Amino acid sequence: MTTTENIRKELQDLVDSKYQEFHSALVPGVGNILGVRIPQLRILAKEIAKRDDWRMFVEATDTKFYEETMLQGMVIGLAKMELDERMKHISMFVPRIDNWAVCDIFCGELKTAAKKGKETIWQFIQPYLASTKEFEIRFGIVMLFHYIDEEHIDALLAYADTFSHDAYYARMAMAWMISICFIKFPEKTMEYLKQSKLDNWTYNKSLQKTIESLRVDKETKDVLRSMKRR
Repeated sequence: MTTTENIRKELQDLVDSKYQEFHSALVPGVGNILGVRIPQLRILAKEIAKRDDWRMFVEATDTKFYEETMLQGMVIGLAKMELDERMKHISMFVPRIDNWAVCDIFCGELKTAAKKGKETIWQFIQPYLASTKEFEIRFGIVMLFHYIDEEHIDALLAYADTFSHDAYYARMAMAWMISICFIKFPEKTMEYLKQSKLDNWTYNKSLQKTIESLRVDKETKDVLRSMKRR
């Protein structure tokens, strides 16, 4: 059996049919979900990342199931390698992303890489931020979450004003980013929102996601509600 087939067998031993039904509803349009919970995937990913053949697995193109792709992304984030090699594997993996869950989990697993190679990764993700493909641009935007800091906040808000995409998951990623910017840099983000060039849908969704946050006080939420575009 191939490395992928062996890992597929390990995954099938972890299947939870009730979770499969639940998770399938969260990821519409994805029909190849086995039903393995994320914590169990992470445990398996850590084990795979220590094996000698982890590269064979992440480079494999004979995957069949959603969880196999998810595992590949996790292993790319977890395995020990130099930054150049990790970026090579990231470049190879991003075109395989076809749903929000794989995208967002993958970006989360790259937190340490983004921290250690901050400016290198910053430059690396710039082409994705200009992509016309829904999940490439979502990947770029969710990676920006690692850069919501004093050094990059102005660049993030400036990028938001250049954002133009019709795809739902790209727009949702931008709204999510703006809400986190507001939580961390409320004054700067409020000033941005007052003159934002975002399309109305993404702008209003940014307000909504910020209002939904438990870290924003009631008075500020009332102000944000009054800023909704009609």
